Amino acid sequence: MKNTPKGMRLHIGIYGRRNAGKSSLLNVITGQQTSIVSETPGTTTDPVEKPMELLPLGPVLFIDTAGLDDIGALGELRIQKTKNAIDRTDLAVVVTTPPEWGDFEKELITRFKNKNIPVILAINKIDLFPEYTQVKNYAGENNIPCLPLSTITRKGIDDFRNVLINQNPEEILKPEKIVGDLISPGELVVLVTPIDKEAPKGRLILPQVQTIRDILDHNAYCLVVKEDELKHALERLKQPPALVVTDSQAFFKVNNDTPPGIPLTSFSILFARLKGDLEAFVRGAIQIEKLKAGDHVLIAEACTHHPIEDDIGTIKIPRWLMQYVGGELHFTHRRGHDFPDNLNDYQLAIHCGACTFNPKLMRSRIDRCNEAGTPITNYGVTIAYTLGILDRALEPFPAALEVFRSHVLDK
Repeated sequence: MKNTPKGMRLHIGIYGRRNAGKSSLLNVITGQQTSIVSETPGTTTDPVEKPMELLPLGPVLFIDTAGLDDIGALGELRIQKTKNAIDRTDLAVVVTTPPEWGDFEKELITRFKNKNIPVILAINKIDLFPEYTQVKNYAGENNIPCLPLSTITRKGIDDFRNVLINQNPEEILKPEKIVGDLISPGELVVLVTPIDKEAPKGRLILPQVQTIRDILDHNAYCLVVKEDELKHALERLKQPPALVVTDSQAFFKVNNDTPPGIPLTSFSILFARLKGDLEAFVRGAIQIEKLKAGDHVLIAEACTHHPIEDDIGTIKIPRWLMQYVGGELHFTHRRGHDFPDNLNDYQLAIHCGACTFNPKLMRSRIDRCNEAGTPITNYGVTIAYTLGILDRALEPFPAALEVFRSHVLDK
């Protein structure tokens, strides 16, 4: 893995009207012709993503979006794509020009504030329109960083870059740990990584790689084995590991082969905590008890791939759920940034570990499900629940375990 994964980058979205200079600003910041620039309104269609190192901040992902004032049927589709980009935005840049400033921009800023997204206001084209008092006053009254600039003369660009670097959410600058807070320096973690038909050729999958790096960052070490070698590997250790982490689809065998007293969880559950809300996912899994034949279940996956035989999202989880429920269920599958609006049509939503998403997007999806009244859970939590081992899989996470045990006591 040569580059920082997209899901670990600060997502900076650039928003505004058509032809406000959004694409020009991105090109100036990145020093490349990242987005096409034209006098024709609506040149940017789908959001354009550009990863870069914004030093000294670190790895970021810029998202150049279509103008939110687009018109026509095609314009509506572009606007919807832009609205979807808001769900994954950690920091919003609203680009405007002095003559265009008005209620449109104010409503856009309010939308970001309602989602707790920090905003920077960029006043473009000051080489043509040097008077921007109205915009500046609004920014001052609302405590919004406001930078006058010109993408043509490059006046103000350095100041804008400096504000961009300093105006960042705390959780991005100090991201949560994957496993580092569950172990101590010098301890061993055993990672169980099945090599099946879905495993990428010649490499490990992203959650496994990131977990290994997190273990090393916390001065611990790891042993990586396939599920068939776990029992033998544990027997050869002089002392038990601090933790065993498995791919969720091997939960049944790994649970049987890991002696009681050794903490056990899965990569998917680790990422449920990292990217989403583990306690919310536990509450969602508890709703599996209420599923009945004929109910509708949404299965959402961050990656876009062609499913093959025994795919975990399209084959295994549906099979395990229907076995648990004892009847047929109706499954809808969504991948990548495709997430339905009709969430209230589903009795349950199940999401993958979202390793390629940033936390903002995963938590936005949780919020949308909550607003629709649809329980949402996660692959690993679902699998552990249907196997009857969720209590053990949650032992490393006391708060989530308490949520589950409270449910058991209430039954």
